[in-house]
Formats: sequence, structure tokens, C-alpha cells
Amino acid sequence: MTTKGTRRHFKPEFKKDAIALASEQGYSIPKAAEAVGTTANNLRRWIKERKQEESGVRLDAGERAELDR
Repeated sequence: MTTKGTRRHFKPEFKKDAIALASEQGYSIPKAAEAVGTTANNLRRWIKERKQEESGVRLDAGERAELDR
């Protein structure tokens, strides 16, 4: 169990797989989140961020790294 104030970090590939459960495999967001061990709110946020990256509104991880260099 995590203590209050401790935040878990998820790798981009993990997020991509979680998003795929909901968007490609027909799981509801709450069921997909439960299956991968996160919250429905996290999964909703990841889906929103992915859509923003695909539309060019938000930089993806690779683009952010390039910008930082």
C-alpha cells in the first residue's frame, strides 16, 4: 500500500496498453483501469492526453525530450 503523497509512475508503453484495452478491445474505462491496476481517472486522463498528442495539441514524450535537448 502506498502512503499518502506517494505517486506511482507508469511507463508510456504501459499507458498505451491500458488505453488499447478501452479503445480497441471493448473494455469499459473502469474495467480496463481495474485490469491494469490503476484508477479510471488516470485512464481517462491518459486517453485525453493521447488524443491531444495525436492532434498535435500536446507534445509526446519523444518530442519533449527533443525540445529539452
